Amino acid sequence: MAQLIEQVGLIAAVILPFWNIPLIARIVRRGSSEDVSIAWAVGVWVCLIFLAPAALSSKDVIWKTFNAVNLILFTFVVIAVFLYRKKGPSHSR
Repeated sequence: MAQLIEQVGLIAAVILPFWNIPLIARIVRRGSSEDVSIAWAVGVWVCLIFLAPAALSSKDVIWKTFNAVNLILFTFVVIAVFLYRKKGPSHSR
């Protein structure tokens, strides 16, 4: 039973960060990241970076896998937020 729980946990650890992809797709499709806070995106990303050493040195494969996949995919979220941020007064409401 414990092995099944670990397998399910590992699958979830890989799948969960992929929920970042719809956010990236929405930003690209709309051509704007105005509805995403830069402070939020950078704050989450910095926390993930600070968590990475502990996670990657952990013996827990599920935690290590989740952290690695989430850090990679959330990095793409941050890149999209900055690339699709409209600049200048002509784009403000």
